[in-house]
Amino acid sequence: MRIALIGNQNSGKTTLFNLLTGTNQKVGNWPGVTIEKKTGIIRGTDFEIIDLPGIYSLSPYTLEEKIARNFLFEEKIDLILNIIDSTSIERSLYLTTQLLELQIPVVIALNMADIADKRGIKIDLESLSNDLDTTIVSISAVKKTNVFNLIQDLKKGVFRKNQYKHIYDHVLEDGLAKIEQSIDSTHPRYLAIKLIEKDPLFLLDQTETSIEIISQLEKSYLRDLEQVIADERYRYIELVRDRAITARKDHMTMTDYLDNIFLNRYLAIPIFMIIMFSVYYLAAGPLGGATVDFVDSYVVKFKELVNTFLINNHASDWSRSLVVDGMISGVGAILNFLPQLLILFALISILETTGYMARISFFLDRVFQKVGLSGKSLIPFIIGSGCSVPAILSSRTINDETEKKMTIILTPFIPCSAKLPIITLFAGYFFKDYSGLASASLYFLAIIIILVTALLLKKFYFKGKPSSFILELPDYKIPNMRYVFTDVFYKALSFIERAGSIILLASIVIWFLISFSFRLEYGVDPNQSMLAGIGNVLAWIFYPMLGTWSWGATVSAIQGLVAKEQIVASMAIISGYSDDTSAGLLIFNSGAFGFFTASSAYAFMVFNLFSAPCFGTIGAMREELGSTKRMWKAVLFQTGIAWILAVIVFQIGRLIEVIL
Repeated sequence: MRIALIGNQNSGKTTLFNLLTGTNQKVGNWPGVTIEKKTGIIRGTDFEIIDLPGIYSLSPYTLEEKIARNFLFEEKIDLILNIIDSTSIERSLYLTTQLLELQIPVVIALNMADIADKRGIKIDLESLSNDLDTTIVSISAVKKTNVFNLIQDLKKGVFRKNQYKHIYDHVLEDGLAKIEQSIDSTHPRYLAIKLIEKDPLFLLDQTETSIEIISQLEKSYLRDLEQVIADERYRYIELVRDRAITARKDHMTMTDYLDNIFLNRYLAIPIFMIIMFSVYYLAAGPLGGATVDFVDSYVVKFKELVNTFLINNHASDWSRSLVVDGMISGVGAILNFLPQLLILFALISILETTGYMARISFFLDRVFQKVGLSGKSLIPFIIGSGCSVPAILSSRTINDETEKKMTIILTPFIPCSAKLPIITLFAGYFFKDYSGLASASLYFLAIIIILVTALLLKKFYFKGKPSSFILELPDYKIPNMRYVFTDVFYKALSFIERAGSIILLASIVIWFLISFSFRLEYGVDPNQSMLAGIGNVLAWIFYPMLGTWSWGATVSAIQGLVAKEQIVASMAIISGYSDDTSAGLLIFNSGAFGFFTASSAYAFMVFNLFSAPCFGTIGAMREELGSTKRMWKAVLFQTGIAWILAVIVFQIGRLIEVIL
């Protein structure tokens, strides 16, 4: 049997999918997480279940709705498993009435029954089941209540093979019946309704009979027929609700109390700033910084062991240098920052699962609207704190093309996890006790630059009105630590895989270029190496933001195109990473990077924060922008903004240093 799992966003659909299949999927509290379908086999059966995007109707207003509707209409489905939020049945039933019109058997999983009970919502399952003529199972996906019984019902096939009940007035029903008889379709009722609604996708399915009947209906109602059908649906839903549901009046929930604080017109923004400052302070401040030296001590010990082993086995100088000074130093310099990334990943994941991120998206919509964006843009920005690639792909949830392109261009400005090692290294060494403040300031600088840049793009390049933003605010939830742990684990694993592949390969290339001259002489002075030659050709670009000529900083920044973490790895290799000092102390005391001051260090961080992202992100930009030309325009624009900001920051910083 082939089953489609479908429901509103934030109804617990993905959690139920995990329980039914035993797989782990990402669970978020904002729309657009499950953009593409996911499949699995229900435990103890050979039933395939397809997890469709969270939607509110089968009208194709969003990408998710298009995916879900096309799949249900074009694929062979034996059963629809419709998950409904028990606390919002009236809203959820709009989609249910549309699903029933497909004339495919529907089973309803009435989720969050425990929460509904706490709120004083009483549901008469028998009455609701009779009115909808379908099997309903009351469950709690979070507490795993009745999920086993749901599986058994599916396995035994003990569910109603529902016959669609008429829900419209007699004039519409008569018209629908006649249109159904005039068309050839596996879903005749659904298609008849779409023809009445004048859905562009189905205009080719019109017949002379259907056109005549629709014309008669328009004369009867004297208003838009799509609105007539929507009104009739809600009339029926209200009838079903009144029969089956009783609710306690004027009941304030904990979510209501918390929203009075977190969505307060005066407190919302300050609270958001405090929360995000705390996140970056904990990850990149003294607490996170202390973990760097801890991990570094083990990296140093490992290097000593490998170095001793190679010496005892008479390895050549160049091969020993390749392994110790190239491979281990490069990858080790990145792994030093893994604990800080774990802290960042965990804190962001907790904010997602509590429902807070959805609220800040909603609140900041008013601010974003003024610069040509909407609250939908905040979703990629938040995901971008982890990695820019999935963040850019998540921009597909934005319907307006202009807004989507602006979001794609601006998303890489958010400090992603790959940029955190750069921020931590420089902030920890040059700002010491204020490292957390320096790190957090870059996050807020990114927000300011995004808003200002968006305003300029809207005024001079992307002209148009931003799209409307409709978002369901989920209830606040206690973080699911099992999910948080799993989410952090896979993000950390992805980071380690990058370090073991891309960073390792790039580190070997850097070692080779700095160890050999253009005549392929090994062991030359680094200033006479191939790497220095390449860096000196481009060093003039970075002179205005560094105040000195540095081929080392130049090639390190260029390496950021491969992966932003590689900047730290390159600096470690170039400076001759030693065995008895910490990374920051060694790098900034070396001849290659000893010129850095607080102002040039902050300027260098700013440049690498806003400049063109890594190759993976550039590839995602190319895919979503739709052409190589647009991608190059975006890359040059980002790098130009980064260079201007870095130069301004350096000049202001140097002026302050002179005054002080």
